[in-house]
Amino acid sequence: MPIVDLPPLPPSPARLAAVARPAAGSPPPSLDSRALLGGAREIEIVHGDKVYRLRHTRSDKLILVK
Repeated sequence: MPIVDLPPLPPSPARLAAVARPAAGSPPPSLDSRALLGGAREIEIVHGDKVYRLRHTRSDKLILVK
């Protein structure tokens, strides 16, 4: 039987509720945009069943579009 590579399913609401959240008042996690983009000028971000594009512009701005 051939092996089929399927994309992962989005997390269920119950699983999302079970994920540990930072304590109230604590700063949000920080991620350097260069690490996120990995040298690319544009990446796709999958959020649930939607796909967003994060683009690094020539004027050194970040644009997130649906």
